[in-house]
Amino acid sequence: MTDSPSDNGIAPFEDDNEPSKEIDETETVESIAEDVRDEIRLGHVQDDVSHVLEERFDKAGVELRPEDVDDLAEEIERDVST
Repeated sequence: MTDSPSDNGIAPFEDDNEPSKEIDETETVESIAEDVRDEIRLGHVQDDVSHVLEERFDKAGVELRPEDVDDLAEEIERDVST
């Protein structure tokens, strides 16, 4: 009997170069929102915050309802103005 990779207790080869399929969407939304907040404080964002968020979410592959994006934009604007 010969030892095969599955018989010797070693896990099958996994490609470490392949990105994980699972993305924590909440963290992505929160991190994008925080980046936008910081950029507004620094004066780098002059456009409509909802529009900026939509672009960032699209680029990150995150899908949110337009109402949720608008609510988040309003929250960011309130946070930044105080």
